[in-house]
Amino acid sequence: MALAQTVYAATRQFPKEEMFGLTSQLRRSAVSIPSNIAEGQGRGSDKSFALFLTQAQGSLYELETQIELARNLRMMSAEQAAQILTEASEIGRMIHGLLRALRKSPPPA
Repeated sequence: MALAQTVYAATRQFPKEEMFGLTSQLRRSAVSIPSNIAEGQGRGSDKSFALFLTQAQGSLYELETQIELARNLRMMSAEQAAQILTEASEIGRMIHGLLRALRKSPPPA
């Protein structure tokens, strides 16, 4: 959720003509990450949780790509992009760890 809040704050400065373009894409990708994690956890099975974690991972990769594009287009500073990418990388490691743990857990008896 903190990453999504950071992305919302960063995109406030984007040009108004990007409201339905890159601004919207970045925000949707950022919101999709915790939303998929929450939905998967709420499904009650490791298999469903793993599926939603992979969807969250995909949204995270989308976000990273879009951040790089925004930086290259000079819509955000290199420092701001680096901060978001660092946060995203840490979340990626957490998702990867959760997936690994879920795939190793024995099925319920």
